[in-house]
Amino acid sequence: MYARRIPLQPIGTVHGGLVCTLADTVIGCAVHSLLEAGVAYTSIDLTVNYLRPVTADGTKLLATGTVTKPGRRVAFATAEIVDASGKVVATGTGSVLIMDLRLPQ
Repeated sequence: MYARRIPLQPIGTVHGGLVCTLADTVIGCAVHSLLEAGVAYTSIDLTVNYLRPVTADGTKLLATGTVTKPGRRVAFATAEIVDASGKVVATGTGSVLIMDLRLPQ
């Protein structure tokens, strides 16, 4: 049996790095959904605002990423993370570098 270990702060709340990773993931996925096959991306910057503590009590989180500016070389997106009761626990903004990895025709 696999025991999941959630990274906790000494005070018992979920480590902010976990929430930050979730924000970075949905920002990247939002941008990725607009790219053609063979076009990649990587994060340039990320800002996360923590609004409420997240506890390790089994409460589910819902993270949503939204592209605010889909550029050719750099795209901008936001993240919103809410808990099971619908309260926003964190928001984020980020920019993503667009890299065309397709071979020239």
